[in-house]
Amino acid sequence: MERLQKVIAASGICSRRKAEELILAGRVSVNGKIVNNLGTKVSIEDVVLVDNKEINIERKEYYLLNKPRGYISSVSDEANRKVITDLIDTKSRIYPIGRLDYDTTGLIILTNDGKLANILMHPRNKVEKTYLAKIEKCLTMEELFKLKKGIYIDGVICKPSRVKIKKHDEEKDIDLVEVTIHEGRNHIIKRLFKEINHDVIKLKRTKYAFLELDNLNSGEYRYLSKEEVDKLYSYERK
Repeated sequence: MERLQKVIAASGICSRRKAEELILAGRVSVNGKIVNNLGTKVSIEDVVLVDNKEINIERKEYYLLNKPRGYISSVSDEANRKVITDLIDTKSRIYPIGRLDYDTTGLIILTNDGKLANILMHPRNKVEKTYLAKIEKCLTMEELFKLKKGIYIDGVICKPSRVKIKKHDEEKDIDLVEVTIHEGRNHIIKRLFKEINHDVIKLKRTKYAFLELDNLNSGEYRYLSKEEVDKLYSYERK
């Protein structure tokens, strides 16, 4: 159930403030009855008319996608590059929560639920994201300690929750490092390693909050369950 003015605004015909004015003016009906109470809530099953024209009540949709390399985390691209919304079979206006770089793969959530998107992206809620980075040159113990202690980037410290070397290949001089962070600044994992003079060869997000990729292949997606969505909502700090 959603407030009537929010549903009208979400349909794209006007702003929420204008929708409230329409309701108070008696220009909105729900299931054949004029409604002028701003506290009214409606569901996907209700028929809402504004000036005798039915609006489309968009059902909330939630997807977990294993993003492939070579896709933009956006709904469109001026350079006509492939966008991740093309991978989801839906007519709803969904969008990604946060971003993954063009060459970064892994877990990303897509939805048309703006409230949940704000909860998951707001810094105060400290939602964890876990990445697996393949880096050039093996980490020294001193560099590993620096990562764990936190590194200043653009004057703001980025302190990972966890840093763990998953694979150490001295012969190839390559490490596979798992990093968990709360924040979502652009290119933040690559920039962390760059600060200690390591380039990231490959980067994959393996976990977002409690969600994991499990058996999803690259380019595959699944729906989030109601229980999963409710649990994501619980990350909001009042």
